[in-house]
Amino acid sequence: MKTLQLSLVLILIMSTSAFAQKPSPELLNADNHSLVLIDHEGQMAFAVNGIDPVQLRNNVGLVSGASKIFDVPTVVTTVAEDSFSGPVFPEIIEFFPNQDEYIDRTTMNTWEDENAFKAITGKNKKKIVMAGLWTSVCVVGPALSAINDGYEVYIITDASGDISQEAHDMAMQRMIQAGAKPITSLQYLLELQRDWARSETYEAVNQLAMRFGGGYGLGIQYARKMLKH
Repeated sequence: MKTLQLSLVLILIMSTSAFAQKPSPELLNADNHSLVLIDHEGQMAFAVNGIDPVQLRNNVGLVSGASKIFDVPTVVTTVAEDSFSGPVFPEIIEFFPNQDEYIDRTTMNTWEDENAFKAITGKNKKKIVMAGLWTSVCVVGPALSAINDGYEVYIITDASGDISQEAHDMAMQRMIQAGAKPITSLQYLLELQRDWARSETYEAVNQLAMRFGGGYGLGIQYARKMLKH
């Protein structure tokens, strides 16, 4: 009888443990989403208010680097790059140097551009993470359109920006009301890593955070230095 009771307890513990370790399907991982970076170009950034341009670039670096480390299917799209909006942020070019693969558009809504639409939907991911400039135009359009077509959309709020804080905030509220899920750039990186025992990406994630992660990155650098003493 005692053996049977012990077995039942062990089964209960194992079942509870397995249930507790099951992550929410809301969480992003390297395999369940695609990333779309929209119009991170010089002319678009000049007018951005509400976020410091250096911070914006660092956040875009975190997102771009994270997608590269975890091999996330990524689409980089621009608007009128040669004639109007100018070159893409260096932080994107560094991780995605093949600029021939960038999709240039005339449409403000990425979803209405045939090539961009095919590139994004061709990744065959029901979750789409987006970031871009400006939030109220070039992010709202594809976000609402993708949601309407049945996709789950996540918006990286601090890798996006607009001509005023109000414009950014109202755009975010509009997308959230439609079902979009807001996240931040550092949250994106750490959600993909999720477990520090994932040794294959551990060092690359820490190096990326030290470079673009602000105070958090400095904390990692400090800890590494002090632990050597």
